Amino acid sequence: MSIKQEEVIRPNANFPPSVWGGQFLTYEEDTVANLRMERSVNDLKEDIRKVILSSLDVQTEHANLLKLIDAIQRLGIEYHFEEEIGKALKHIYDAYGDEWKGENPSLWFRILRQQGFYVSCDIFNEFKDENGCFKESLTSDVEDLLELYEATYLRVKGEVVLEDALVFTRTRLNKIAKDLTQSNSTLSIRIQDALEQPIRKRLPRLEALRYIPFYEQQNFHNKSLLKLAKLDFKLLQLLHRKELSDLSRWWKALDAPKNFPYARDRLVECYFWALSVYFEPKYSHARSFLAKVFSVTAIIDDTYDVYGTYEELKIFTEAIERWSTKCIDELPKYMKLLYQILMDVYNEMEEIIGKEGQTYHIGYAKESMKELVNGYMMEVKWANEGYIPTTEEHMSVSYKTSGYAMLTATSFVGMGDVVTHDSFKWALSKPPLVKASCVIARLMNDFFSQKVRRKERLHVSSNVDSYMKQYGATKKHAHDILNNQIEDAWKDLTLESLLCKNVSMPLIIRVINLTQTLTVMYNGKDNFTLAGEELIGHIKSLLIHGMSI
Repeated sequence: MSIKQEEVIRPNANFPPSVWGGQFLTYEEDTVANLRMERSVNDLKEDIRKVILSSLDVQTEHANLLKLIDAIQRLGIEYHFEEEIGKALKHIYDAYGDEWKGENPSLWFRILRQQGFYVSCDIFNEFKDENGCFKESLTSDVEDLLELYEATYLRVKGEVVLEDALVFTRTRLNKIAKDLTQSNSTLSIRIQDALEQPIRKRLPRLEALRYIPFYEQQNFHNKSLLKLAKLDFKLLQLLHRKELSDLSRWWKALDAPKNFPYARDRLVECYFWALSVYFEPKYSHARSFLAKVFSVTAIIDDTYDVYGTYEELKIFTEAIERWSTKCIDELPKYMKLLYQILMDVYNEMEEIIGKEGQTYHIGYAKESMKELVNGYMMEVKWANEGYIPTTEEHMSVSYKTSGYAMLTATSFVGMGDVVTHDSFKWALSKPPLVKASCVIARLMNDFFSQKVRRKERLHVSSNVDSYMKQYGATKKHAHDILNNQIEDAWKDLTLESLLCKNVSMPLIIRVINLTQTLTVMYNGKDNFTLAGEELIGHIKSLLIHGMSI
């Protein structure tokens, strides 16, 4: 079927251009300085490693060990001590089970649940008085109140004591922050930051940026730990700049803004998204592949949502399903290049991981991309027919079109021996962990997406529209209901991270990190499409601004 592109009248979404220009194209490396920093990092790692292991056999040190682990995690250097931290927390869990006897039970609860230990929340009943209310004396220590607040975000459905604790701590912390505005603005800001975004929903890289200067101001800080965090941040920043430089040259060679003027030019933002999924050096190839898939998927998304005709998109969907360069000649002219770029991205990664005998990773990644595109096509079909699906129909397709099922499977590619055939089969089977992430992604996108909805362009209704039509609800009521669904999905995410014993923690963390990224990309608005100032600031902090050692 031949379609003459020039005969089609197409809307223009007028997406804002990239704000970054060519500033990431060049990269200069100081090898001597880098080697010097690496030697210092290795020496400091050994010092910290000894401190962790020496604390295991001293019961009175276990509370301090938890504080050390919390600092290591929030400073962004946990990946250096995965084995030691895993051993330490297993030792604490085996020693105490649900009967923690040390100080700061909120920290104990949060750290162990974050690491996949399903400890009981019953310990928090001790914070209540004879009337079943939380003791007002808890408000006398702001640090303990903050820790209890943070612990509530590791709750699962049905944990009433933590639901009550969230209401209690949020109310009290709001009041304390207002009272402190003049007398202690630093603590007031810290409380407000926590209320806006708890640790559970923060990106690890951004938390490291926020926590390093805070930790430095604390009298109790470990100087070796602080220095390690700063040096490591600097080394990682240099690595990430180099990766983005390589990607920028790849993107420039494709001349995407010229060849796909209707689509969002968001390479740097896509790299930030991939960087948020994993920042560790050992995942460099995986990160670059994920960033490329992100970037190309954004163009594909806009092709379905903004530019392509129904007939063109049917042909493109069928070509993706067949996944063969033999399909290129059947495609409209502007789609030929897009299809070839997609093939090249996967072929390049297949060659890279083939050296480790992991070419099978790509087969699973392709299957996840096919599922995404089929979901896009179903939404186009609904829009073409003017059909408003039920909320159940919408979510069955939204699971795919959120992109998060595809991105989960894609993020596993190139992660090494931690990934197996079973890992991919699990990811592609719509497990509750991935489903919860997809629900959050779809609903947050529906709330805040700033894609242009033009009268001359048919669009599938959002989940908000479907709920309003199905239940005769107002927009505000629909928002309230779907916001509750987002919070429930976070609880499901936590529950499944505790129950998925056949899936390794590094893979579970990928899903959690992907979900945490949404709190930045859709923080009250669509920062990805409109390149919001907040997101620009985060990117500059991670990739441009230096850190004093």
